[in-house]
Amino acid sequence: MAEGVVVLLIAKLGFALAKEAATFSTALLCKEASALKSLFGEIREAREELESMLAYLHGAERFKDTDETTGIFIGKIRGFVFEIEDVVDEFTYKLEDTHGGFAAKMKKRVKHIKVWRRLTLKLQDIKGRLQVADRRKVCYDMRGIEKEGCNNDHSKSAQHSLHLAREEDLVGIKENKDKLMQWLVGGLEQGSQIATIWGMGGVGKTTLVDHVYKAVKMDFAKYAWITVSSSYQVEDLLKQIATELGVAIGVANTNRNLVEIICNYLQGSKYLIVLDDVWYADVWFNIRNAFPRETIGRFVITTRNQEVALLATKNFTIKLEPLERDYAWQLFCNEAFWNNENKTCPDELENLAQMFLDKCSGLPIAIACVGRLLSCRHPTYTEWGSLYKEFELQLSNNVILDVDIVLKVSLEHLPTDLKNCFLYCAIFPEDYLFRRKGVIRHWIAAGFVKETGNKTLEEVAEGYLNELVNRSLLQVVVRNPCGRVRRCRMHDIIRVLALAKSEEESFCQVYNGSRPFSTKNARRLSIQSTNMEQLTPLLYVTSLRSLHVFESQLRIDSLEAFLKPFNLLSTLDLRGVRIKRLPKMVFNLFNLRFLGLRETDIEYLPKEIGRLQNLEVLDAYRAMLSVLPVEVATLRKLKYLYVVTIPGGADKSVSFDGIQVPKGIGNLTELLALQLIEANSEVLCQLGCLTKLRTFAIAKVRSGHCVDLCGAITKMVNLVHLTILALDQWEVLQLEGLCLPPTISKVDISAQLDKTILPQFLSSSSRLNNLTYLHLSWSKLYEDSFACLLSLHGLVTLVLTKAYEGKELHFHATSLPRLKALGIWDAPNLNRVTIEQGAMQNIIKLFLGDCPELKELPHGIEHLRNLKYLQLHSISEELKQKVHVNEKPNECSEDWMKISHVKWVEVL
Repeated sequence: MAEGVVVLLIAKLGFALAKEAATFSTALLCKEASALKSLFGEIREAREELESMLAYLHGAERFKDTDETTGIFIGKIRGFVFEIEDVVDEFTYKLEDTHGGFAAKMKKRVKHIKVWRRLTLKLQDIKGRLQVADRRKVCYDMRGIEKEGCNNDHSKSAQHSLHLAREEDLVGIKENKDKLMQWLVGGLEQGSQIATIWGMGGVGKTTLVDHVYKAVKMDFAKYAWITVSSSYQVEDLLKQIATELGVAIGVANTNRNLVEIICNYLQGSKYLIVLDDVWYADVWFNIRNAFPRETIGRFVITTRNQEVALLATKNFTIKLEPLERDYAWQLFCNEAFWNNENKTCPDELENLAQMFLDKCSGLPIAIACVGRLLSCRHPTYTEWGSLYKEFELQLSNNVILDVDIVLKVSLEHLPTDLKNCFLYCAIFPEDYLFRRKGVIRHWIAAGFVKETGNKTLEEVAEGYLNELVNRSLLQVVVRNPCGRVRRCRMHDIIRVLALAKSEEESFCQVYNGSRPFSTKNARRLSIQSTNMEQLTPLLYVTSLRSLHVFESQLRIDSLEAFLKPFNLLSTLDLRGVRIKRLPKMVFNLFNLRFLGLRETDIEYLPKEIGRLQNLEVLDAYRAMLSVLPVEVATLRKLKYLYVVTIPGGADKSVSFDGIQVPKGIGNLTELLALQLIEANSEVLCQLGCLTKLRTFAIAKVRSGHCVDLCGAITKMVNLVHLTILALDQWEVLQLEGLCLPPTISKVDISAQLDKTILPQFLSSSSRLNNLTYLHLSWSKLYEDSFACLLSLHGLVTLVLTKAYEGKELHFHATSLPRLKALGIWDAPNLNRVTIEQGAMQNIIKLFLGDCPELKELPHGIEHLRNLKYLQLHSISEELKQKVHVNEKPNECSEDWMKISHVKWVEVL
């Protein structure tokens, strides 16, 4: 994946060269101009060389594991690229360093002449060493690469086809087996149907289909199993299909001839075709004309990619997930104790066996590989314990050899940008749930994301995340009601592979204190231990670019000593570290783009923060800050500023406090997110300059602020998420001038809203087709004003907290058609809820809490057939009794029968 490193550096070199014209347009000293001219020339040559290298790297990456010479050369290229990046980062910093008065600037310019000459010589030295390496390896000759790469793909495909289904492998597949068999042979009728089976590599797709294929193929006159090469050629694939079907193709040498021959052969026959391990949807579109449509044809496609899975006939898709624990244990015992008559685990080995099983996380191929390895060892606690230590430390390559074969292909076919984003996810600890927004910010700050067409950086990055999910490389843990990824994780076995690849590529190292640690050219480091002693050798590795700390008890002195040599650091993420101040050397990190202080105890930022002129992300969400220094307003490259603070006191969960920001905040015109600031007149007058904002949150808003606030928000034409928090629940805000842009998706307002303008505000919001989330607090809604909300047909989530004062809620038949979650909290007068048939037909979650006058279930709740979760919190005793389930059979109350279709009912 050296190509990913090269692509990023080419972009960085381009950025440096873009400064050439502006540099020479200013008055330069004669020697300074000469030195800079030479340096720019070397940078230009370096970029041209790297651009020429890319095509070679793209081809060589596919077979470097089988060719040692190529692997060594690619490693050297990577090292040279890192050295060039160091030079360019230092050059960019020195060139942009214009602080100080006239005398100070002149002194720097004279001093910089020596720097330009030193950097020029450094680039010349790197170029010379690269040429020497080039002579040793004829690196730009592509002859043989494509052929060998294709052969390698075919060999992998052939190897995949050897994973045939044995009886002992058939664990936990009955439901899916029956479903697939029914699709294929149940009620055969004219026409073609496609079934797709998809999931991550090694999850058992081929095993399932192979078993079904053997069981049903004799029901068809003609059948074929085709393993599709990831680098397939249409002609080769058609010939393979013909051969498997037993069609004589003779001298047919064009795709058209092959299509006609196959089509004629299948005409009038009932046939079954399996296309195994399909990577791209165009495979089907390139060969489908070979299959007669009027004939009974059944196709089964296995794939790792959701895009391919969408080729299926409606409802003919199965997504395979890792095995549940009981099935995983059964498969493990079948493999580890295959030679025992009863295939059971001895009691003395069960704890260790469960530990091995934990590492496999339900992935069948991993369970099978580990089980087979253990079956070749003496079944003793000492022998297994020793092997587990090797496995845990990732020192036993043969433990995951077959897993590596299957999963590595997934990485090889990722586009360059996606490879970088995927490997970045390995930085997080095992089983870590990372948030969509958080990982996207990291990708953007690292330079992995580039704007495409009219899409924003966030939209492109979210597309990358979805692509990794669709390729089964990341697992979705939580989605929001709109279906967007909220939190995801990396499967443990995928993570082992990603970590191995990261170390091989010098992309990232993870230190957890459990094994001897050393690194060379480490660019990113993830610290997951407080034991810093083994990290001492790193103090001499100054190439580090990204540091992530996941150990909250790390001491400030350890961190201070550790950071000293890393003056080129671009990411420093200290999330959750319990420190109250930042080490002083942090403010010398001129290359810093991401500073993560989320959930730390940092109480203040010094004025030295102004030195970090390249900073793009300042994330102090739920830190202990109360004010930002005026120097923050000079950070003109800042894109994300999160400074949400929890107020002190006994109850920290009540609300969030806004933070005081300097009046020069309007200078930060590149801001995409600003959350959560404290309202004041000086700041409000400048907010209209922040026209790129997509997320904006403001607190402690008073009535007198409303005109300026509404005016500023009106200018935020790209706004997606808006939060307005009044000074307190008694503050009445006049928001009649609030004009929200059509891009708005999420609105959160905590304030009393003027009764006279509330309908006007809500009716104007009804034109916002993208508005999917609305949370109102303290709003003093009554029956008439609540009715205005029902016109928001795009809403997916509606939450009212201390917002409803009326006695009845009535949902008419056409109201809220897309709503999936409704929460009504703290409605003291509410005594009746009516839901007409047809209302809220897509609702999944319903929460009713702190409604003491509500003595009955909502009338018509039985109409909500998609409702899966109902929570009744702090309700009246009368209602509790009505939904109480009698322990005696057949004695459920009438109210309980109304909600018997709801899967989870929680009464608190």
